[in-house]
Amino acid sequence: MNNSHSLDKVRNIGIAAHIDAGKTTLTERILFYTGALYKIGEVHDGAAHMDYMAEEQSHGITITSALTKATWRDHLIQIIDTPGHVDFTIEVERSMRVLDGCVIVLDGVRGVEPQTETVWRQRSKFNLPCLFFINKVDRPGADFDHALATVGKRLGARPLPVTLPLPEQAAVIHLIERTLIRFSGEHGDQLEITPCDPALWESAASHRENLLLGIAETDEGFADQVLAGEEPAPERIWAALRNATLKGEVCPCFGGSALRNLGVQPLIDGVVELLPAPLERPPAIAWLPDGSTTPIKMEDDQPLIALAFKVQMWEGRRHVFARIYRGRLKPGDQVRFSRADGSVVQEHVARIFDVDAAKKTRLDIAHAGDIVLLAGLRHAATGDTLCHPDHPLLLERIDTREPVLSLAVEPASSGQEEKFLEVMGKLQEEDPTLQFGEDPETGQKLLRGMGELHLQIIIERLQREYNLQVRTGKPAVALRETITRRSELTHLFQPPADPSRKEPLKAQVTVSVSPLPRGAGMVKNCQPTILPEGSQLTNLQQEALDQGIRFALGGGPLEGAPLQDLQVNITQVELFGAHSTPEALTSAVARALRKALEGAGPALLQPIMKAEIVVPEENLGTVLGDLQSRHALIQDTERTVEQATIHCEAALASLLGYTTELRSMTQGRGQFSTQFERFDIF
Repeated sequence: MNNSHSLDKVRNIGIAAHIDAGKTTLTERILFYTGALYKIGEVHDGAAHMDYMAEEQSHGITITSALTKATWRDHLIQIIDTPGHVDFTIEVERSMRVLDGCVIVLDGVRGVEPQTETVWRQRSKFNLPCLFFINKVDRPGADFDHALATVGKRLGARPLPVTLPLPEQAAVIHLIERTLIRFSGEHGDQLEITPCDPALWESAASHRENLLLGIAETDEGFADQVLAGEEPAPERIWAALRNATLKGEVCPCFGGSALRNLGVQPLIDGVVELLPAPLERPPAIAWLPDGSTTPIKMEDDQPLIALAFKVQMWEGRRHVFARIYRGRLKPGDQVRFSRADGSVVQEHVARIFDVDAAKKTRLDIAHAGDIVLLAGLRHAATGDTLCHPDHPLLLERIDTREPVLSLAVEPASSGQEEKFLEVMGKLQEEDPTLQFGEDPETGQKLLRGMGELHLQIIIERLQREYNLQVRTGKPAVALRETITRRSELTHLFQPPADPSRKEPLKAQVTVSVSPLPRGAGMVKNCQPTILPEGSQLTNLQQEALDQGIRFALGGGPLEGAPLQDLQVNITQVELFGAHSTPEALTSAVARALRKALEGAGPALLQPIMKAEIVVPEENLGTVLGDLQSRHALIQDTERTVEQATIHCEAALASLLGYTTELRSMTQGRGQFSTQFERFDIF
């Protein structure tokens, strides 16, 4: 961070959206208008400043979150442009974790879309103040009011309009300043701001009223002024709107078209006026070694605490993105961190960089509030807390998600095996949602990810970045197992006498298993009645029962898939003196539990996806028929004059390759998006 900017003049924001809503195009305009770029790069030309990976340029989408900086009205705006495709949702999750506010971009035609809802949940998790930019208002079918309505209906938020777009006039009405802003020049960089004439202002009166009444619901003093018929000054409106935005009670909305250079500068003003500086956010909470918590005040003159939120291979070397929450960091400083497995590591930070998309600049020091790139950390991973060696603290880790799709993959030549394994290790460090390992039953090497595009991008990177040619199999869906009814079983473990043992083994246990609702996970209850009466379990025997449960729950009875959504109870244990060793108890529990699971109506759970398909009206019948043949559950169909939107649920297995099929059915005009909903019987 440029030290000329104090923290109150800094805005750390993320730009997030459903795929193809235009967030990277918006980011390019922000960088151009703020002077950070001298020319605009377009996504459709593969020239966007923020989409610097070859795969991003060829696919025309954002794959990895990118950090950049801009200055506006003496404020430093640090921007993370995040992916919109659901397969790369971890990039949004870990970016939101370290930001102070966000701008969510909506398509002016479609409003809130499935991935918008996912982004909104991630934003809500960290309570980030939020602005909306209703983009593409120049397109046929765009409806600013409809897009606002979807924010309230599908996200449960309170959208308040700030600028009202007039695409046919290349202008917006500013509802706070009561002005008309026209955008002219080749790139919309020449602004003509005039008072809004009475006739035009009359057409915006209902939006202005919605804005004032929305603010009034959050501010009693402001409400008194509005209800008394007084006209609040713009400064008073800005202040009240900012206060409500920081509390998360409202979401200011701006309209425009990034591609047509319409309405972007007022949005940048909104970022400065309405989103928080780092010190206006609640302090981060850290855990001390004794388990107690302490708030972290963002200041330089205290021991270091920072969060590693992303690992990235940069020019072939391992780098770590980190946000500093307290203290200073210099090249050569030693940092301490606890790994996910509980081990403690100390390493030296070799170099510190300021980052602008694909460019990095060396720094001599990093301060509290900065987002920087660190070189030299060989073991720090996503979610690790970097702290001063003498002051160990732990920030909340970053959640990751389990992969839902797997692909058999192997190097094309045996001579590249070692390099292949090394590269897969690096890619897993970069992306916590990517898993690579060997199938214990088939011996195949499996690459597991969040979807078809996710795995496709990894294969492309193996070939481009690392010159590794690989062979792949067909994608396979990750399954889970559960049970459908209660089952109870008593098992006496008494194997034939073994001459090598002094005492024969003997133990008897009674176990029960019961199904739980979807998403409930696994509940284990191991507090049995002990027979004979008066007997008690030793610590070793208690551990043996727990180990028996773990053994039995290692995989389901149908395909060995992970089990979920069931409760296990060990209700009774009968001991036979010295014969009931820990080994006997472990075996008795494991065998009883396996038999109980087999008798409890085991069932396979498939990943169920929530899907939204947008198709031309004339293709609706064909697409619906195809979805029904895939056993999709149609939930809703919305129609406009030219197109229809289908909301449905379907098993992931039935949707593999669906994008290609949809293009064929709709002559390339259909759009398809999914997000993981749950594992369920389908």
